[in-house]
Amino acid sequence: MATSVPIPTDTFKLGFIGAGKLAESIARGVVKSGVLPASRIITAHRDSQRRDVFSSFGVKVYEHNHQVAEDCDVIIFSVKPQIVKEVVLQLKPSLTEEKLLVSIAAGIKLSDLQEWADNTRFFRVMPNTPSAVGQAASVISLGGTATEEDGLLMDSLFGSIGRTWRANEKMFDAVTGVSGSGPAYIYMAIEALADGGVAAGLPRDLAEGLAAQTVLGAATMVVNTGKHPGQLKDDVASAGGTTIAAIHELEKGGFRGVLMNAVVAAANRSKEFSKK
Repeated sequence: MATSVPIPTDTFKLGFIGAGKLAESIARGVVKSGVLPASRIITAHRDSQRRDVFSSFGVKVYEHNHQVAEDCDVIIFSVKPQIVKEVVLQLKPSLTEEKLLVSIAAGIKLSDLQEWADNTRFFRVMPNTPSAVGQAASVISLGGTATEEDGLLMDSLFGSIGRTWRANEKMFDAVTGVSGSGPAYIYMAIEALADGGVAAGLPRDLAEGLAAQTVLGAATMVVNTGKHPGQLKDDVASAGGTTIAAIHELEKGGFRGVLMNAVVAAANRSKEFSKK
């Protein structure tokens, strides 16, 4: 097997195979952070709307995926899990050992990715869409011949769009359920909070602003104080007050159980992808 070649950190090109919403979020976040200029980010898509989206912030857009694979040093596969194998096999001749390969597809194991590409210099990363605003939660797992230097490059790249963690790949289905799919749960919570505000008499714009800022503030408290979420909840819920009355209603509705079930359902769906 060929020896891994260090990626030229000052000049490397980043390619996206798949130009969907998550790829767009990551690309925007990387450009905004200044880690890479848009001129060194490349993707491919035939749909004019998607091409225009990436071109609008300076990303080069090719006609075909093989052009991206040939031209880039770091290649992120951001296609749907159901077609990852097909795409990797199509691009296999271009996925040489000097290239660093990254999959952000849910449920697809490193062992399969490495076999399909005949390249063990692969990573799995599970980021999420808040990467577009520099607030991603990304979990990274190294595979095969990927070196610690490669890992540091991944830390730098994904650290530029939020926080990163290293974890064993066996945890990735659960990671998908919590942070990969998690933004959708929180968007629904914000929408519901705002709807409650409207029902209680607030104008829509004020209700949405208050709901979003409240979620942001609460999350920041958890991250910055290091306190357990339950303790922070208790700090708000004074005896006989409004908050404990609201919490009572949430408990009657199974609020926590529903969220737990949602995470497990997403994790189980991720496991199903690895069996196909």
